[in-house]
Amino acid sequence: MSFSDSGSSSYGGDYKNFRQITRERLLCEMLRPERNGSSKLTWKVLVMDKFTVKIMSSACKMSEITQEGISLVEVITKHRQPMTAMEVIYFIQPTEENVTAFLSDMTGKSPLYKKAFVFFSSPVSRSLVNLIKKDMRAMKRIGGLKEMNVEYISMDIQGFVTNNENALEELFCDDENHQRADACLNVVAKRIATVLASLKEYPFVRYRGAKALDATTMTTYRELIPTKLAASVWNCLARYKQTIEDFPQTETCELLILDRSIDQIAPLIHEWTYDAMCHDLLNMEGNKYTHEVPSKTGETPEKKEVLLDEEDAIWVELRDAHIADASERLHEKMTNFVSKNKAAQLKHSSKDFGDLSSKDLQKMVHALPQYSEQIDKLSLHVEIARTINRTIMEQGLRDLGQLEQDLVFGDAGRKDVIKFLSTNHIISHESKLRLIMIVAAIYPKKFEGEKGRKMMELAKLSGDDVVAVNNMRLLGPVHTECKKSTTGSFPLKFDVLKTKRAARRDRVGETQTWQLSRFYPIVEELVEKLSKGHLPKQDYPCMNEPKPTFYSGSLSPSASPVLPHSRRTPTWARRHLSDDGYFSDSVLGRASSGFKRKGQRIFVFIVGGATRSELRVCHKLTEKLDREVILGSSSFLDPQTFLTKMKKLNEEEEISLDDIVI
Repeated sequence: MSFSDSGSSSYGGDYKNFRQITRERLLCEMLRPERNGSSKLTWKVLVMDKFTVKIMSSACKMSEITQEGISLVEVITKHRQPMTAMEVIYFIQPTEENVTAFLSDMTGKSPLYKKAFVFFSSPVSRSLVNLIKKDMRAMKRIGGLKEMNVEYISMDIQGFVTNNENALEELFCDDENHQRADACLNVVAKRIATVLASLKEYPFVRYRGAKALDATTMTTYRELIPTKLAASVWNCLARYKQTIEDFPQTETCELLILDRSIDQIAPLIHEWTYDAMCHDLLNMEGNKYTHEVPSKTGETPEKKEVLLDEEDAIWVELRDAHIADASERLHEKMTNFVSKNKAAQLKHSSKDFGDLSSKDLQKMVHALPQYSEQIDKLSLHVEIARTINRTIMEQGLRDLGQLEQDLVFGDAGRKDVIKFLSTNHIISHESKLRLIMIVAAIYPKKFEGEKGRKMMELAKLSGDDVVAVNNMRLLGPVHTECKKSTTGSFPLKFDVLKTKRAARRDRVGETQTWQLSRFYPIVEELVEKLSKGHLPKQDYPCMNEPKPTFYSGSLSPSASPVLPHSRRTPTWARRHLSDDGYFSDSVLGRASSGFKRKGQRIFVFIVGGATRSELRVCHKLTEKLDREVILGSSSFLDPQTFLTKMKKLNEEEEISLDDIVI
């Protein structure tokens, strides 16, 4: 028996995105039983901890787990019945608590299971290895030990989180606790590294460098967060180069490490895409949406939970579309579907079932299975779009959205906000708070005195709201641009108070089809510059600086740099629309068809939380740059979550066990 590494990421000749690789590693490397040439399944028990349950459920369906011979899924911390005739697979974090529980299961007069195969989600410390080796009774029942290096949750085919929900509070609180912050960064770094280990990627590690305002200003811990995280990731990768078989020894991709202070506006501004509007205006829990459906008994409507994820092909198609565009396309899909589907035509006709001919009934019966599934999906999204549009009208979000974007682009200022708050009485309390926080981010000096206090009083902010506004300073100043400037630089000093300032510049060459599509997160600009080799080294240093020939001066603006010694050339699946305007099969299941060759991956990691707009940008840039752009973060933030965190930024909170390095 020996500790082995995470194995090859090659599953045939076709390129797979990182969620597919995660899924296949869990199913094939970990769960697939050794059948010795036999097709007969050997049924096993799967034991996980709370975090690995999240990892598994984010990548695999229960039906897929069952198909690999798992008859029962258990949680290691809960009491379990002995199953002495069965083998067990443990997928657990390498903590002392988990290892102790595992050893307890496999020792004593009556062990819980016949034989154990143990898979750790990340590298195991020497002390825990020795703890296992010392227990000879357990050793006799261990069939294998392996470091899987899968300690992240895939949120999207281009997005993942490290599940450090409290990272923003732990890293940016006013009362800096360096020990707690270092522990948080170490956990985040370890989990980022497992993503790269799973994909067998060795990156150029870039990070946002610390900036002092002047030579006499001491650099704070908060300003060093990306630097510290980059160094910790680099140390993890150095170990992987020595311990993981076939791990690249030269760079194959790029990793850009940022923190939430890079863009304080993205979590606050109303984003007008379908995905962002759903997570902003609907009471969603993660990707879970609850809606009412007619009761089968004709009584009170029943509540039904649905997942808006990549198994829903309509969601995949529309999630990054402007809400107006999504609404139009849904109407077209419904019209097109009804015109082509016999059951839908008969359902929407004036005929009663008693008036239908046998031929009509036969057509309807043949069409019903397809009709039922597709009409349910289409009806769901039509209902969601209507709910969002109704909320936009009721809360006056169009006028608010226009003001927000005018503020960000320097076309409106403090006086415009005062006029809006004085005359608009239908916007919600939360929307007022978000508007004030955007103003505070762009004009921080004006919120240090009487002007800021009066504006908050006009908005009728509560004490907690005022705390949230004041805590914006902990994320640092927004890089603003003077409207009269011709240099294109981003000065940090706010010395010309009467001049309107812009937190964004209009993007050259891009036209907006829809109103309120002007805003873009800073990540978009940074990734484009990174792809072209234009990120300034003094602002974004590299742990392993590439050779001067890495970015060729002959590249056109749209071309992608070719990384030396690449292990593979990725591809990307394009979506295909059926004749009836509906995707009937699984998006992930289709991912091996219709590939287009892409350049090397770009990873962007934002510690402190990422937004839906930043994920949207990664989808967009993958197509634009011909490089797969993957967004990672400690967690994903919707506006309400961000507001809650900003209100509690200086409160003492208990650190979770998941965030403790042992």
